[in-house]
Amino acid sequence: MDLKKKLKSTGLLQVIGNTPFLKVQSLSSLTGSDIFMKCENLNPGGTIKDRPALHMVVEAIVRGDLRPGMKIVEGTAGNTGIGLAMVGQALGYKVIVVMPKGMAPEKHKVLQLYGAEVIETDAVPFTDERHFFKVGRKIGQSSPDYWWANQFDNPDNYLSHYLFTAPEIYEDMKGDMDAVVVAAGSGGTAAGVSKFIKEKNSSIKIIVPDPMGSGISNYFKTGEFKSDNSYTMTEGVGITRFQDNFKHIHQDDCYTIDDQKLTTLAMYLREKEGLVMGMSSMLNLAGAFKTAIKMGPGKRIITFMCDGGERAISKMYNPDFLKEKKIDGSLLTEKEVLEIYKNF
Repeated sequence: MDLKKKLKSTGLLQVIGNTPFLKVQSLSSLTGSDIFMKCENLNPGGTIKDRPALHMVVEAIVRGDLRPGMKIVEGTAGNTGIGLAMVGQALGYKVIVVMPKGMAPEKHKVLQLYGAEVIETDAVPFTDERHFFKVGRKIGQSSPDYWWANQFDNPDNYLSHYLFTAPEIYEDMKGDMDAVVVAAGSGGTAAGVSKFIKEKNSSIKIIVPDPMGSGISNYFKTGEFKSDNSYTMTEGVGITRFQDNFKHIHQDDCYTIDDQKLTTLAMYLREKEGLVMGMSSMLNLAGAFKTAIKMGPGKRIITFMCDGGERAISKMYNPDFLKEKKIDGSLLTEKEVLEIYKNF
């Protein structure tokens, strides 16, 4: 067995990937199109970020960049850090995670379970030297005993999805899909999936939903990152700067979905299907719902359940938090939900 296969077959790491699909019945019925979510929450670390975490670490070990006794360092909103902490723990590496303040406390607890050291920074704009990415990079590059994972510019991030995630989708769906909806944070999933899908069939649309406060939607439309810096409860997706993974994204449309619309749909899905999910997953599904409405009935729309609802308990599913942020968590009717998503 070669080294890559040996590393990837270590303990729980061998069950990363090959996740199933879920058809979202309520939204499929409302739109007349089939909406599917790839259940990446079923990876052992609970998120889609297990894939790039595994691929980045394995490739670094094979190249000799990451050697026994070194520590893995990453700046992250949480899920990539959790993936790296899990992979590191399985392979015998300690992990340092630099996170901005204000992330869901559930992520902190999971990181601690995997033995990661968590360093919090002020939640500041990227231009500030206290930004979590810059602090993480400074730490990661400060010692020969540290390996700076750098998910935002590491090509092994997007390659994990180009080589594995996207082929799984295409094979499982037998190429029969009209659109793939994929939000971007580090850009790895959007880049890897869109590049592969477009190479297979350029007529399949790639849609990038964006949270409020992010600059990605404006970047794709104008070539300039521009944000109103408004609040968003969505973590790990949306960004206000360019990174190398973005060079590989092939997108046909991009639109912003605010926190209120995400919460309205989340409450509806919880009531109709008992379906709860993380905030980035909800952004993807909201984008898929909007895409199905725009494209009309008879289509097949694919998106991702990036993480589960247990990581959104303190925010999207917390009435006190919603009240504080002036977000209405009321349950609306089918007609009301449909009208909201038709009219933006």
